[in-house]
Amino acid sequence: MEKFMEVGATVIQSVRLDEEKDALIILDQTLLPNEKRFLEIKKMEDLWEAIHSLRVRGAPAIGIAAGYGAYLGIKDSAATTFADLYEEFKKVRDYLGSSRPTAVNLFWALDRMEARLKEEADQSVESIKDALKSEAEKIRMEDEQVCEAIGNYALSLLEPGWGILTHCNAGTIATAKYGTALAPIYLGQAEGYDFKVYADETRPLLQGARLTAWELKEAGVDVTLICDNMASIVMKEGRIQAVLVGCDRVAANGDAANKIGTSGVAIMAKHYQIPFYVCAPLSTIDMTCSAGEKIHIELRSEEEITSKWYEKPMAPAGVKAYNPCFDVTDHELITAIITEKGIAYPPYHESLSTMFNK
Repeated sequence: MEKFMEVGATVIQSVRLDEEKDALIILDQTLLPNEKRFLEIKKMEDLWEAIHSLRVRGAPAIGIAAGYGAYLGIKDSAATTFADLYEEFKKVRDYLGSSRPTAVNLFWALDRMEARLKEEADQSVESIKDALKSEAEKIRMEDEQVCEAIGNYALSLLEPGWGILTHCNAGTIATAKYGTALAPIYLGQAEGYDFKVYADETRPLLQGARLTAWELKEAGVDVTLICDNMASIVMKEGRIQAVLVGCDRVAANGDAANKIGTSGVAIMAKHYQIPFYVCAPLSTIDMTCSAGEKIHIELRSEEEITSKWYEKPMAPAGVKAYNPCFDVTDHELITAIITEKGIAYPPYHESLSTMFNK
């Protein structure tokens, strides 16, 4: 573990609480890789914007930000009773919850903070506030442990020298530390596995190009950036022995919602008989959601496709654009779902239930 801690990129904390400044400090991921800037967020409106605009992104990091946000949202409340404080909390909860409707970790963290607040109902208002701060910190610390466990389980499925394909960014900057899908890469790096990572650029927001390629290069990992439509040829050429992706929500039957393009990668992996692994903290698994068709898919601005990343528009003026943020990978395409409690194999409605009962 000491070697793992030496990996440069893993020490980046993308979300943390600065008590002296009374602010949430986040790494603005929209500016990477050209600028590494940390934002000081004190207002709920700014946090809502940061989550919605993907300044903070990655399911675990969003959950951590929501936990701290729920605390900061009521920290300076003038309420003198539990009932009044709870009313203020619910407004903060509902407001932050509207920022990203697909990311289950957002609601998981807000629900957890609400449960802790209710547990402290018979305490003083100041004691309740302290309890919420403690709970938010626990969410962050637990995520570090979760990511390390996922990394160890995932690494047990990989062999030294393998080529690994990943999509979007499920690395250290998307979590408290280590990442989910990238955690075994960092663990393997420390143990001399010499992985060759191929990172899909992940259009239209280019999280693979801007974020995954950046953090892996920073850590000294052998990483090659490819366009999304190159995944098939690198698989056909025998460069890929496993696919590792994160996720934003997993349904009870194993269907997994992740960044747009993930389902296409899974279809290609199935064709080329390459194992396709989803790295999912239990907090990302929604056992109340029976199947992927029940998952709400967020639609984002058309300009992300037509003009946002270009000096001049790269599409005809006025052309319609369709920009879903996620797609759902059918459980039949997923080789295994790797959690902090172990590795789940089909049938997922049974194996995932077992994970929650451990």
